[in-house]
Amino acid sequence: MKFTLSWLKTHLNTDADLATILKTLNAIGLEVEGVENPAEKLGGFKIARVLTAERHPQADKLQVLSVDHGDGSPLQVVCGAPNARAGLIGVFGVEGAVVPVNGMVLKKTAIRGVESNGMMCSTRELELGDDHDGIIELDAAAPVGQVYADWAGLNDPVIDVSITPNRQDCMGVRGIARDLAAAGLGTLNAIIVPEIEGVGPGPDVRTDDVDGCPAFFARTVRGVTNGASPEWMSKRLKAIGQKPISALVDITNYIMFDLGRPLHVYDMATLKGGLVARKGKAGEEVLALNGKSYAVDETMTVIADMQAVHDIGGIMGGEHSGATSATTDVLIECAYFTPERIAVTGQKLTLTSDARGRFERGVDPAFLDDGLSIATSLVVSLCGGTPSEATRAGTPPATPRTVAYAPDQCLALAGVQVPADEQKHILESLGFGVSGEASRVEYEDGMPVTVPGRWTIMVPTWRRDVDGWPDIVEEVVRIVGLDHVPSTPLPRVPGVARPTATPEQMVERRVRRTAAARGLAEAINWSFISQKEATAVGGGDWTLANPISEELKVMRPSLLPGLLSATKRNVDRSATSVRLFELGRRYFKQGERATVGFVLAGEKLARGWQSGKAQGFDAFDAKAEVIALLAAAGAPVGNLQNFGEASAAYHPGQSGTLRLGPKAVLAEYGVLHPSLAKQFGLTGTVVAGEIFLDAIPGKRKSGFMRAPYAPPALQAVKRDFAFLVPDMVEADALVRGVKGADKKSIVDVRLFDVFVGPGVEDGFKSLAIEVTLQPGEKSFSQEELEAISAAVVKAAQKLGGSLRG
Repeated sequence: MKFTLSWLKTHLNTDADLATILKTLNAIGLEVEGVENPAEKLGGFKIARVLTAERHPQADKLQVLSVDHGDGSPLQVVCGAPNARAGLIGVFGVEGAVVPVNGMVLKKTAIRGVESNGMMCSTRELELGDDHDGIIELDAAAPVGQVYADWAGLNDPVIDVSITPNRQDCMGVRGIARDLAAAGLGTLNAIIVPEIEGVGPGPDVRTDDVDGCPAFFARTVRGVTNGASPEWMSKRLKAIGQKPISALVDITNYIMFDLGRPLHVYDMATLKGGLVARKGKAGEEVLALNGKSYAVDETMTVIADMQAVHDIGGIMGGEHSGATSATTDVLIECAYFTPERIAVTGQKLTLTSDARGRFERGVDPAFLDDGLSIATSLVVSLCGGTPSEATRAGTPPATPRTVAYAPDQCLALAGVQVPADEQKHILESLGFGVSGEASRVEYEDGMPVTVPGRWTIMVPTWRRDVDGWPDIVEEVVRIVGLDHVPSTPLPRVPGVARPTATPEQMVERRVRRTAAARGLAEAINWSFISQKEATAVGGGDWTLANPISEELKVMRPSLLPGLLSATKRNVDRSATSVRLFELGRRYFKQGERATVGFVLAGEKLARGWQSGKAQGFDAFDAKAEVIALLAAAGAPVGNLQNFGEASAAYHPGQSGTLRLGPKAVLAEYGVLHPSLAKQFGLTGTVVAGEIFLDAIPGKRKSGFMRAPYAPPALQAVKRDFAFLVPDMVEADALVRGVKGADKKSIVDVRLFDVFVGPGVEDGFKSLAIEVTLQPGEKSFSQEELEAISAAVVKAAQKLGGSLRG
């Protein structure tokens, strides 16, 4: 919601400066998103008079001007505007000024061999309009040498306020002024509602859809002349980003932003019979004012005549019946549309408008007559014409609502002590009616006892959001100031506090810390991805019917799309090494699944004098990350089995899965499939992995304490073995097989060498392992060592291996 400071002061009588107003807006819950003063970018542009104008010696379409800008030393300026002439008073940009439209800094230059100082400006160049046919022409009385923005009254800050969905009353400047007045920043000016003496009966309008449009008020004005809106109106609309169109259209827009009341004007020459608010029909279409056609249905409220639909009720009017320069007779519509119906219709049509933003929040149902009178008065005063009587079809839902309230409830709920008379003043300033008895003091056994008063609060019709006494407390407290709410610590139970995190949360915490400690940066992505991204990783089970964007349509079945998009953004910003992880949820028909995903791209090791060329990541780097994160999550890493059946997102020859048995998949990892990397705009080798935290078996609960750690009394013994095994045998299988050869004595097996080359026949590879043996109460004898070695060799032979000589 945007408005200018001067516009605000038409409703608010205040001497407060801009800084105070901005601070107060934030304090009462109307967040200021930005402030812009158009005069700040026009400080280098002055009012100047053209003294002489002569043809440029080297160009027929250029003139050489002598310009007086007020310092007593005329400057030579080359200008191509067709209306440049001696005696013209316009706007001159001095040397060093920045042209708003393109950011060009004005400086002394030569144009076709003739020196030029500064520039005479058009309205487009100063972003004050679209006219670029010539330079600005000012009134002859304009003071030469004065800053143009000051003289033109452009020193008027534009305030942009974020309005929460529950504050429909602040979707107009008057509502914001009312809040500021209640906060003590002045007084609210009375709104003037003119009395319209209509001539002749009102227009033929009715409502056949009382659920979608309970009330439809209208009046005609005949004999109007539709021209440009007055300067004060167009100036305010331009300041907030609205393009002035014509007086009739601008009047409806102005009232919408000024009073929060949307209206619509129809050209009566385009209507066939009376207007009716009804439900749409299958097959009906309307060409809206934005130039697009929309198909309506039975769930939507439309405004139609005997032949066609002219308006998507409460959202946007039709192009066919809109006011034009040739319009002479108009029908002014002031209706009330049900907020829920407007919201559903807008979502179905994916159509937004300023009117929809107000109607779906809920406009004041009691302001139809007054809104229609104000609009009619502006039409008659700016465009002429004769108004008719008003037609009032239906009844607006303006039934008074009351709330029982006690002033002491403010302290009980919010912890703020606000005197009853101050609460009453605040509520009445906001438009609430307050009646009932105040608190009183009674005596019991000679001791004074305060009996709280009971009030009946009449809720104003423009406050649809107020439903009960807690809402009344909120109104009081936000005006008093949330900074007055005391910080009161919660009571602490004596003793050691019990842990609040669940086991699952503790696992996630350990995994997150481990990933960060290993040099990965955490990413937090949307839980929604595009349909194309979801298809690339196997497809999603859940698709939104009404997404906020097509890029956020499917609930993600994998964390990889978000991580890959983040990787691409980092690479585009010259990141040479990307290491990202995310801990989040994947979504399936069976429910949500906690998952950790990571992506490694770019350089694993930068080039250097020790390592030489830069080194990239490979599948083994991904496996190392997976194993480390699984260990942090409490998975039995030593019992995991490596399988090569990763999903289609990975390179089929450079990826794998880690499992507890054939079906319990705990993680998958590897080099990303080239086609998937290309889809996300990534080049080179990209490795990734996902750990499925929900698949990790939980710890068994036991009533026994863990036995105290006792280090072995004797030193461990290590033996090395090298086996020739077929190429298809995985080193992991050999390690696990050797571990099982003697579970009592063998405590660890580690692969330390893989060799293929001279001395190893084709189809085989050499795997060298280190076996750690731990003696018990006595050292191993030679016979025991030979027996263990024989068991190790036998375990390798079961896999097709043989001891290398």
